[in-house]
Amino acid sequence: MRKTARVVVIGGGIAGCSTIYHLTQEGWTDVMLLERDELTSGTTWHSAAQVTNFGMNQTMVGLKTHSINLYKELADDPEYPINYHHGDGGIRLANTHAQMDGYRHFASMARGMDVHFEVIDAEECARRHPLLATDNLVGGLWDPLDGDIDPAQLCQALARRARKAGAEVHRNTPVTALKQLKDDSWIVSTPKGDVHAEIVVNACGYRVNEVGAMMGVHHPVASMEHQYFLTEEIPAIKDAGHRMPLIRCPISDYYSRQEKNGLLVGFYEQDCKTWGMDGIDPNFVNALCPDDLDRVTDVLEGAIARMPALAEVGIHTVVNGPITYTIDGAPLVGPIPGKRNAFCIIGLRAGLGEGGGHGWLLAQQIVHGEACYDTWCLDPRRFTGHGNVEFTALKAIEDYQNEFRFHFPHEHRPAGRPIKTTPLTPVLAAEGAEFGVVNGWERVDYIKPTPEFIETHSFRFNETFDVVAKEVAAVQTGVGLTEVNGFNRIELTGGDVHSFLDRMICGRVPRKEGRVGLTYLLNQHGMVKAEATIANLPDGRVWYGSAAAAEWHDRDWLLAHLRKDEDVQIRSLTNEHTILVLAGPKARDVLSAAARGNWSALVFPWLSVREAFIGIAPAVIMAVSFSGELAYEIHVPNNQLYGAYLALREAGRAHGLTLFGSRAVESMRLEKGYLHWKAELQTEFDPFETGLDRFVKLDKGDFVGRAALVQRKADGPKRQRVTLLLDSTEAPAHAGASVMLDDRVVGTVTSGDWGHRVGHNIAMAFVAPEVAQGYHDLTVDVIGLQVPAKVVEPGLYDPENARVKA
Repeated sequence: MRKTARVVVIGGGIAGCSTIYHLTQEGWTDVMLLERDELTSGTTWHSAAQVTNFGMNQTMVGLKTHSINLYKELADDPEYPINYHHGDGGIRLANTHAQMDGYRHFASMARGMDVHFEVIDAEECARRHPLLATDNLVGGLWDPLDGDIDPAQLCQALARRARKAGAEVHRNTPVTALKQLKDDSWIVSTPKGDVHAEIVVNACGYRVNEVGAMMGVHHPVASMEHQYFLTEEIPAIKDAGHRMPLIRCPISDYYSRQEKNGLLVGFYEQDCKTWGMDGIDPNFVNALCPDDLDRVTDVLEGAIARMPALAEVGIHTVVNGPITYTIDGAPLVGPIPGKRNAFCIIGLRAGLGEGGGHGWLLAQQIVHGEACYDTWCLDPRRFTGHGNVEFTALKAIEDYQNEFRFHFPHEHRPAGRPIKTTPLTPVLAAEGAEFGVVNGWERVDYIKPTPEFIETHSFRFNETFDVVAKEVAAVQTGVGLTEVNGFNRIELTGGDVHSFLDRMICGRVPRKEGRVGLTYLLNQHGMVKAEATIANLPDGRVWYGSAAAAEWHDRDWLLAHLRKDEDVQIRSLTNEHTILVLAGPKARDVLSAAARGNWSALVFPWLSVREAFIGIAPAVIMAVSFSGELAYEIHVPNNQLYGAYLALREAGRAHGLTLFGSRAVESMRLEKGYLHWKAELQTEFDPFETGLDRFVKLDKGDFVGRAALVQRKADGPKRQRVTLLLDSTEAPAHAGASVMLDDRVVGTVTSGDWGHRVGHNIAMAFVAPEVAQGYHDLTVDVIGLQVPAKVVEPGLYDPENARVKA
């Protein structure tokens, strides 16, 4: 075994084998895989190994398409063919029209990735799968490329190709310790000796936190026991003349696929069970948990009702083994938070089906710094300090119980809530607030008109339409107050702060004390990495503010680029302060009544910042707006937040102050053309494509990504962000919906909602440059409806910004 390696991958299941193979495909051959036992001896060996194209967003669809294409190539390799049932087809069933709307949206979204699903009715489901009964069935989503693969053969094929390219694979080589050196490289200890590695990758399946502990980190991954059984031969399958499609059923919480001339049937029972919470036996290798079919009796009854043939056939084999889950069910693939030269590819509950794509995206991140897709939906930093063991387990149980039930727009499920709150959370709840969740924080979504108000989650406009309209109107004509908790807030101090920021930011960096500026950070490829509000406070303090979800992402990005000789100190204030937003034409009146000082537009104009007191509570106040109305962000320490809130409510009494939530903000920001991080602001687009030209200063000197951006500008845009007006009052366009010119996809929606002040259905999208000028008859595929759409100038509401400057 070599004593050095550029990359050491720990774990020999699908995650590790895919990673090492794809690293060699990216040109890195000095790589090594270490497996504590035999390859595929963890979850991989007992996987049901279904391979679907279905994903909840375009990144997931893209990586699954890569998996399918790769597996097909491996299956057709004459030197080492593997068993892959490609293109059997699969149906996701539905028993409500709301679910069918969701399937129509996912079909629209997938079309933008050149993946073609088909929405079919109940009769067509039964025609394609003759074992199905259609009772209580509305229809389903057909994936023509659905199939299954042999897990062990797949991993061996990937490892074989990696070896041929120069990689090393070492079985029976457990990692016993990890030590990071001062240069951020690693010593990987094994019974066979130490390996000095530039980079390490945790690909350890259900043993992920055993290796995580060696690094001093905890990963939000929990394991669940999962059972399936294999039936005896079913005559109808033997005589069908074709392989049966795969079935995934959210009605009865089961799935099935053909196995020889019988079925493999798996269950996601409500009475489910976590596994390994108190540690894992070191000898649990190629092992299973005890059978427990009593636990799945209710689910089995539903499966028999849907597929009556199951009642007439015996059970051949029962498999009960652990599978891993994360907080939101999606894997963790990318940099390990707070660590240098450390990555993970973990929490792959559907590992075999999509592992090829996950390893592909991870290898690109390791070698190039970014992948071809924006990978935030997989990024390990999307969960921050709240991702503890107990919370992860609760979310894993919830996700397991809802395996085939996708999230509807604005749906926030209850498990593990509340985990992040402020002193105002119970106060706002008593005021009727309905909460959503942002990076674990309970944030006001809207104010319920009555205590009995219940929202029906849907891809269409629903009962909240009029509620949000009323909140928007109150902000537009009077004054509103809302809490924005969890906002990422980093305090920078030191003599080199502004020169450091100048190197990180692609445009002008505000330097004058008392002034605020909106700025953008790029990656080394010239693509949009982050959006930050820079505020200059007294005593040389600079506040860097960004989206709540970006807390660990932006921290790691800044620290990774901080030079050892730079006098810059970085301190997070995210969990110490909360923002109260005061917005509307009467906002200045309320602020003046609550805080001493002159708050006139002449003395405290737009994009100003000042320290003051709200009542008796100290605050940092910024004249900035995300609503398009006169507005102030009031940053208050959490231990005095309630006092500040009471002072504003009292000051607002004479001006008719009301509460509003983030749904109203979303409507208003679309009317203004303001952007959201990881909606419009993605690593797949540069600032010119994103419409941020005025925030770029190529002549200011060097900054991260400048050279690549200069070349991209010379090459011209591949996509262009536009604002669309949709001719529909039935439903908004959801992220991922396809923008069409005739029958051709020419773009993808990033955000959509109703603009209550302008009275239009608005969407933002990235489209082909040739259609960005609006001279074409475009449509948007909104839940299967071809909705006419036209390109308009962004900033539909108050394009001159007179109201924010009033």
